[in-house]
Amino acid sequence: MPEIPTNNPDLTKLKGIHLWHAGLSTCSQRVRIALSELDLTFTSHTVNLHAGENASEWYQAIHPDGVVPALVDNGHLIIESIDIINYLGQKQGHALLTPDDTVQKSNMFALMKRADDAQKHLKLLTYEFLFKAAPTMNSDQANSFQNKHKNEALRRFHREFRAGFERNRIENAATASAADFKALERLLSDERAFLAGPDFSLADISWTPIFHRFDLLAWPFERYPYLRRWFRRVSSRPSYAEALQAWEPRELLDFVAPLLVARSAAGDGIETYITV
Repeated sequence: MPEIPTNNPDLTKLKGIHLWHAGLSTCSQRVRIALSELDLTFTSHTVNLHAGENASEWYQAIHPDGVVPALVDNGHLIIESIDIINYLGQKQGHALLTPDDTVQKSNMFALMKRADDAQKHLKLLTYEFLFKAAPTMNSDQANSFQNKHKNEALRRFHREFRAGFERNRIENAATASAADFKALERLLSDERAFLAGPDFSLADISWTPIFHRFDLLAWPFERYPYLRRWFRRVSSRPSYAEALQAWEPRELLDFVAPLLVARSAAGDGIETYITV
């Protein structure tokens, strides 16, 4: 079920759509893209993940796991980005951004599930190649995060990141991601326009932020010509600029870009961790 119960009176009283999100969060990006594609207006509540706002008492009273995004629609709380975009597509009483064809619809849901599973690999590689090159939490912020956040899995991940990921974990994440992209490349090799078929769907929304993030990480997408063609198609839609690019911290990305190039030139780029 996408909706979860909440005892927070501040949420149950809210009218309209409210979204708690972060600019660089891929899960937030797919929700913003869906909102844009469906022409749904929303009240924005940004959560500063770098400053540890997701560990604050006020945010954990909204999202029980202390992650983004969280969406409230007229007092109803929905979490998990895949569930949120599916909920939004169904919001008007009939499925939007969903194929009518039964087989295509089944394929769409399978692709959404695969995108959801891919997030754990994306997260590790983002921290290793993007956030490792960027300014991180100082010791006081890191200690505060560990003391305040209730999500032990997230606290452990941050401890492991600060200690440095073992090479085999990075290789496993990169290799699993390569398998995902190879599968998408095979899918698109039949010259279909979009992932689930001829029409843009929730499957495309699910994967667009993932491709975009790996592109930032200098993933070797020259190996996937059909996938690159698909990305040119989806990134030309107004929702890409409006809901993804417009929210990204350009100063951070511009700071990190030459460091990623230097890391790759030194023989330690993301492509060197792909083992198949």
